[in-house]
Amino acid sequence: QVQLVESGGGSVQAGGSLRLSCAASGHTYRNYCMAWFRQSPGKEREGVAHICPWGDTRYPDSVKGRFTISKDNAKNTLFLQMNTLKPEDTAMYYCAATGPKWTMVVGVGDYPYWGQGTQVTVSS
Repeated sequence: QVQLVESGGGSVQAGGSLRLSCAASGHTYRNYCMAWFRQSPGKEREGVAHICPWGDTRYPDSVKGRFTISKDNAKNTLFLQMNTLKPEDTAMYYCAATGPKWTMVVGVGDYPYWGQGTQVTVSS
């Protein structure tokens, strides 16, 4: 039983920043990858940031250079720092975890644990 709870979403003007947090609780794994996904109406859910314990991170071109994923292991918390936000970043953002892994994975199907999501709205 792994529970993930996101926070930090909200409304921001284009060019602004937000910092999302994901608190993990329950029976967590030591060697897991975690990620942030997002989904907007009519679009496929996509990964925007992935991190694994050995330091591997992945970002799609759409957010590379603007988003940064990080973890505070002592507090069981995942973060997503989002800078220079654009209207196309508007979406529901989800925190997700893989369970035990030893290689980077980025597909939705690779992540069995999900939070409820937090809405991010970027306006012009």
